[in-house]
Amino acid sequence: AASGKLTVAKELARLTSLPLFHNHLVVDALLERLEFGEPEFVRLREQMWMAGFETAASQGRSLIFTFAPEPSVPDGFTDRVEELVEGLGGRVRYVRLVLSEGEQEMRITNASRNQFRKLASRELLREMRPQFLEAEAGMPAAELVIDTEQDDPETSARRIGAAFGLDILSGAT
Repeated sequence: AASGKLTVAKELARLTSLPLFHNHLVVDALLERLEFGEPEFVRLREQMWMAGFETAASQGRSLIFTFAPEPSVPDGFTDRVEELVEGLGGRVRYVRLVLSEGEQEMRITNASRNQFRKLASRELLREMRPQFLEAEAGMPAAELVIDTEQDDPETSARRIGAAFGLDILSGAT
């Protein structure tokens, strides 16, 4: 939480023209009628995410997806994503954004987090941190780890582009 996933993803989309599939577009739509984490929310969220991946992969298109592992994401989610995408000839690549606990606690209350219904409470973050770390341990290894305290969003996006051989648009500053 609060590592800069959406900010870096927007910058990467700007630099590459790859479409951005921000997970909160689905999460926030479902929160209009369902409680976060309830079984129907979890089922529909994954179904909608997977439909987005399937659409892109079946068209041979890349996309940027922002995601953080957390306890309501069922085990095996990344395996199912990889199986779907690779079965359609695509490839899933992982980047991990990191930051210190102190910086995370400062950023978690930023007003920009309220635009989407993101976690915005230091107390809840502290309470859930062990669960987040456990969920993160089950993630596939990242090909690239970026410390967003050290690298600004544009630098982070450019590092991703270079690591993955993405074309940076001419004139993109």
